[in-house]
This record gives sequence, structure tokens and C-alpha cells, in this order.
Amino acid sequence: MLVRYFGAARAASGVDEERLPAGRALSVVLADLRGRPGAAGAPSLAKVLDRSSFLLNEVALRDPATVLHDGDVLDILPPFAGG
Repeated sequence: MLVRYFGAARAASGVDEERLPAGRALSVVLADLRGRPGAAGAPSLAKVLDRSSFLLNEVALRDPATVLHDGDVLDILPPFAGG
């Protein structure tokens, strides 16, 4: 499963994207990510995730029980400023 980070999520994670093990629910993936230390000088990833929305294969994902599979793409989208 590919996780792509945008905006503040990219800054907090310190990477543009990464591969994570599939077969876990979104809630489990997010709990694992929340436990990581943030990148130096960036907001904590946990705080960014709390404000973010998620896309699974380019479709809004709101159910934390959704299981993510091999080949899935999870986008983490924090609120964007500007207009």
C-alpha cells in the first residue's frame, strides 16, 4: 500500500510517500503513524492527522474500519490555506 503525504503532512512525516504493510484498517494505520516522532521543526504528525482528510484510490475515505489492501493508494490531505 502506498501512502502519499501532502502539505503539512509531508512536512511532519519528512517524506513525500512511503509503502506500508497492507491488510490493516485505516484506524490501525493512523494509530501507527501517530506514534511516530515528527520531522525536526515540523508540527507533530499526530496533530496533522487529527485535522486531515483521507482519500483511498482518489475517493474520500471516512470509515476508519476500512481495510487497506495491496495496490491501494492512501492520500493524507491536511487542511490547505489560501484560495
